This record gives sequence, structure tokens and C-alpha cells, in this order.
Amino acid sequence: MALLFKTTALAEPTGDSLYALTARTITGEEQPLSAYAGQVALVVNTASKCGFTSQYEGLEKLYDQYRERGFVILGFPSNDFGSQEPGSNDDIQRFCKLNYGVSFPLFEKNPVSGPAKQEVYKLLTERAPGFEGDPGWNFVKFLVNKDGKVVARFASVVTPTSKKLQKEIEKWLTTPAQQSPSESAAKKPDEVDSPK
Repeated sequence: MALLFKTTALAEPTGDSLYALTARTITGEEQPLSAYAGQVALVVNTASKCGFTSQYEGLEKLYDQYRERGFVILGFPSNDFGSQEPGSNDDIQRFCKLNYGVSFPLFEKNPVSGPAKQEVYKLLTERAPGFEGDPGWNFVKFLVNKDGKVVARFASVVTPTSKKLQKEIEKWLTTPAQQSPSESAAKKPDEVDSPK
């Protein structure tokens, strides 16, 4: 089996922060991501017709479990992989609410890979040292610390109920902003992002 995680010491911040960006919400409003500064975020590229779509349920439970402690999930629907998100933003929002009770923030459907990828994914996949590389499939998870820096990346097959994922979330929730634990579990890009 391919290596799922690597251990890496974190470098000093590069100045690129997720919280310096703006994204459009699923309902079309501009949302400065600075609204989430000081929180730990899990950024996930989602799709409604994927074999991993049921992870919405686990993501919502994870959000409920940790949000009072300063945790947020940011969902970014994309039709990049297998055309598994064909609906409109309204369709996606209705599907998520009706089928999974999703209450965490969702953003407009946009590319997360390739030359047309949105700015959030340019930062996550091009400007986050050690985490470079486009997602290989839906439901790849990027863990972002309170300062807006990527600290871990988890493949689609890592579920929201994964002990490894939850351990990382808890570690970063207890770490003050502008500090970092001595090491972090990080998925090596493109080793297990795409289903086999």
C-alpha cells in the first residue's frame, strides 16, 4: 500500500494565509476568509454524486463536535473529477441540507485543479510548502491552522471519523496562533488522493 502520511517539521510561515483570501459563498456573496482567522479549518473539495459523498454526514458531525472550540469546515464543491458535481449552486446547497443537514460553510462550485482552479486551491496546492499538488479526487482534506497555514493534508479515503484526522484537529485546536507543534502528520500529495 502507498504511504499515507509523512511526518514533517513545520517551517516558519511564508506569508501566504488562507485567511487573506476571499471566496464567494454558495449563495453568491463575497466572503472574506479572514472571518475564520483564529480558527482551525478543514478545507474539503466536495461532490454530490461521488462514492465519498456520504462523508458529508461525518463532516457535519465533526463540525458539531469541534466548532465550539474554534473549528470550522469549509466546503468547496467542484465538478473536476468524474463530473460528479453537475448541479447548480442552489442544487448543491439543497442536496447538502436535505440529505446531510450540512450547516458548515459551503462555497460556489469552482475548479480545484488544473489551470482554472480557484484562488483558495492555488494557495492550498501551489503555495503551501510540503503540500503541493492538485487533489486527485473529491473529498481531499486540507487542515489549516489558526494563522491560515496548511499543516496537514488527508486523502479522500481518510474519513472524517478517522482517529488520525481527529488527533490532528485536536492538536491544532490546542496550539496558539503563530506557534506550531514540533511535527505534524501530513499526507504526501498524489499518493492516495485518487481511488484505485
